[in-house]
Amino acid sequence: MSYLSTIKDRDSVITAISKGLTFPDSIVLAVSKYRNSIDQFRSIVLSSESTAQVLERIRATRPEKHRMTYLKIFRRCVCLILDTEKTKKIKAVSTASLVSSYGSWFKPIDILKQEFSGLQEGRLEALCGLVAEYDTRGQSGYDLAAFFFDWFEEIFLDWDIIGPKGAGPDAQLRKHVPSFHEDCPCDFIAWCPSGTLRAIGFVRYDATRGGAQSDDRTGGNANKIDKVRRYTEQGGQPIKIIFISDGPGLTHRDTWQESCRIDDSLDGQVRVSTLKLCKRRITPEWLLSSRQGDQPATAQALDS
Repeated sequence: MSYLSTIKDRDSVITAISKGLTFPDSIVLAVSKYRNSIDQFRSIVLSSESTAQVLERIRATRPEKHRMTYLKIFRRCVCLILDTEKTKKIKAVSTASLVSSYGSWFKPIDILKQEFSGLQEGRLEALCGLVAEYDTRGQSGYDLAAFFFDWFEEIFLDWDIIGPKGAGPDAQLRKHVPSFHEDCPCDFIAWCPSGTLRAIGFVRYDATRGGAQSDDRTGGNANKIDKVRRYTEQGGQPIKIIFISDGPGLTHRDTWQESCRIDDSLDGQVRVSTLKLCKRRITPEWLLSSRQGDQPATAQALDS
């Protein structure tokens, strides 16, 4: 039985990280942030002959931060099918190809002009709220990573740990272990004072989680474990795998059960831990050992 599966009150080990504002303060902030961009978008719409031309002019906009905002507005107001991440790739994806593939789904320009020529304050506020919907997406994960790095560096004074504390490229394992040939981007990699690589880790904060999203997350975790398993079976050095998983979404039944399944797997080389459990679970003794299981959770252990 894994340590995680012995925890009765799942919510008691969860770290609450809340980003953004609640309504109506969130709307006030969104309007102050996006009103001018929507006004500029309106100007583009009213002076264009087609929605395809609107998209073309937006993709030619500089600087990039303005272009990204216009693309988010375009998706909300013209064509929900268009993925902002795809439309922002102005060099790799041509506007002509986007129009050819998805132009039949674009809202007609006469309707769009009508909507924006008489955009009332209430609808403008609603649009600002929609555009701002994902502004804080991923920030809780960045915060969790920063909290973990701070904790690790305070406890493991002579250890080296690398990885992005916020937004930024992951640490690629094969770059630091030439004999590891598979693609395995990590949120952190840790070396003990002797210079031996001891652990790789992945940080995820789930404010909510369920269904297919849960399957994707837990399936991806199992895939990472399989990569390390294959590496060690082929004679590679033992590597501990740490999943810092947190947030209310972790407590959802399927996600929790899958986390319990992988916890303490690979002969005890894998550990799933919330930030609150790090002191108990991520210890020098475990990181330096070749193999070591764990003891069931107790009220005293959780309070320590």
